[in-house]
Amino acid sequence: MAAVTVCAGALLADGGPGRRFVLKAGDEAFVIRHGGVVRAYRNRCPHRGLELDWQEGQFFDAKGEVLLCSAHGARYDPADGGCLGGPCRDQGLAALICRERDGWIVVEEPHYER
Repeated sequence: MAAVTVCAGALLADGGPGRRFVLKAGDEAFVIRHGGVVRAYRNRCPHRGLELDWQEGQFFDAKGEVLLCSAHGARYDPADGGCLGGPCRDQGLAALICRERDGWIVVEEPHYER
């Protein structure tokens, strides 16, 4: 399976700004670090399909504890993308498989049906 090298792992601070990137099929995605673990999600709020960050890379709330949709205030658990409240109504973020390898953040390309 193909993979995308997103950035150096040292660039992701725990609860800090994330990094946006584009998947092969053109979908926007992002990586963040929370609780020492790197996570990747598609950059789409399931409520309206909008990007989560209103300023590039700003996915967390002010405390760096939850992911926040800047358009409608939907709140997501950074550990699994699950809805924590707001207009997402139990619809979570689409998680992607990622890992830190040799100091780099690598995200697997999802399989796209044709």
